[in-house]
Amino acid sequence: MPYPNFVPSPDFGRLEKTLARGVPDRVPFIELFIDEEVMIAIREAPFSGDPRQRCREMAELYLRLGYDYVPAGIYFGFPYRTVTVADTARLSRGERAWVDESHGAIETWDDFERYAWPTPTDETYAPLDHAAKALPEGMKLIPHGPGGVLENVMWLMGYEPMSYAMADQADLVQAMFDRVGDILVGIFGTMASHEAVGAVFLGDDMGFKTQPMISPADLRKYVFPWQRKIAQAVHAHGKPFLLHACGNLESVMDDLIDDVGIDGKHSFEDVIVPVTKAKERWGDRIAVLGGIDIDFLTRADPDAVRTRTREVLAACMPKGGYALGSGNSVANYVPVENYLAMLEEGWCAGVYA
Repeated sequence: MPYPNFVPSPDFGRLEKTLARGVPDRVPFIELFIDEEVMIAIREAPFSGDPRQRCREMAELYLRLGYDYVPAGIYFGFPYRTVTVADTARLSRGERAWVDESHGAIETWDDFERYAWPTPTDETYAPLDHAAKALPEGMKLIPHGPGGVLENVMWLMGYEPMSYAMADQADLVQAMFDRVGDILVGIFGTMASHEAVGAVFLGDDMGFKTQPMISPADLRKYVFPWQRKIAQAVHAHGKPFLLHACGNLESVMDDLIDDVGIDGKHSFEDVIVPVTKAKERWGDRIAVLGGIDIDFLTRADPDAVRTRTREVLAACMPKGGYALGSGNSVANYVPVENYLAMLEEGWCAGVYA
């Protein structure tokens, strides 16, 4: 699968201006994730097993795809229960792991006390150093961390046990959010302090198609206070704080913008709020990121993707503050030719006069 047919010109200042709701020279690209299977298909080669060489390969990939940054992870995660199923995606990985929503690693106070809570160390952040050394000129890193506040509590407790515990063991639920939140604040602050980091992504899915996964009142009680502290830790180092959050969050967008303090919002679905409508509603307060609906990106043909990309750019480019990308992530069931068509059309049509 060939790379897109354009010559990239990386400049993180382009994305930085966009995140500040300014008008850059062209629309930058942004994604939370590109699945490894998609990247391998584009490269026509697997990644190296050596972490340093892999960083160089990742940097070359993002450079040639037209991005102004390279994503970076860290060596950290909260162990939780998963289930596996067969992966039927176009570029299958064999099996796909899912969070066990019915059973959690922590469902009781005894579980909480026995759980081996991980502690970040210097080695946790080694991937940032490796990635920084591989950065092409003009590019910076955007790390994404080990998941979000609500996500990690749901993953650790299981969504169903957590829901019952919110009624029956509110003190345990509060303790979970406090422990997870405190750890994440430290992690995100440390990531933001790295000189090669240009912005930080928090991935924290909080909604279904119709509403948040817990009530707005409970989001305000348990989740937003810790997200706000994470945003403050990132802003303390002068870096933009970006939120990726799936689901219908219309009822709490004002909280996310005014209370949490997000600089940009990523993840939009046409069946909830199309990105063009999101730009109308919130584009004067935050940067709007991505939004080429992933269901459309998966089912359409390349010509339709090009047409839709031009439509979104025409609606979202005015006044700046928009970066092009998928509505969620480039999953391994997205046709690679559709993803590349989006990028090529963005490169051609996303130039400001």
